[in-house]
Amino acid sequence: MRKGEIVAVCLSTEKHVQKDEVSEVLLVEELGIEGDAHAGFGHRQVSLLAEESVDKMRALGLQDLRPGAFGENLVTRGMDLVGLEVGTRLQVGEEVLLEVTQIGKECVDRCAIYYAAGDCIMPREGIFARVVHGGWVRPGDEIIAVEDRT
Repeated sequence: MRKGEIVAVCLSTEKHVQKDEVSEVLLVEELGIEGDAHAGFGHRQVSLLAEESVDKMRALGLQDLRPGAFGENLVTRGMDLVGLEVGTRLQVGEEVLLEVTQIGKECVDRCAIYYAAGDCIMPREGIFARVVHGGWVRPGDEIIAVEDRT
């Protein structure tokens, strides 16, 4: 599906830790999320993960997973994130425009989730984006694939 909604927004001030769910985040053009340890001028400024992907891990017995457990900034529902292509632009809420830069990633180390379940979905189903136009993002905001640059 080409649209969905943001169900949680998360950040952390340290790298390689689970992120904390917050009420809103400010995305800054070509930087990422203000106050997040991963903000920078790279191509992975913001990470997104679908709630449906998290549900796969819950089905493996990890019932207590909370938003940010995989280090993701934005948790979505209703959008097929892994079906998007690099270059796809995503309108989030009224102001924010993201551009998908990477699908999946190799983890630096195996995390606690991997050891508990024998698997982790972020390397396959997490996506990354750069901030084309910044603004505030909150749970309940709509996310729509508005343009493909392929």
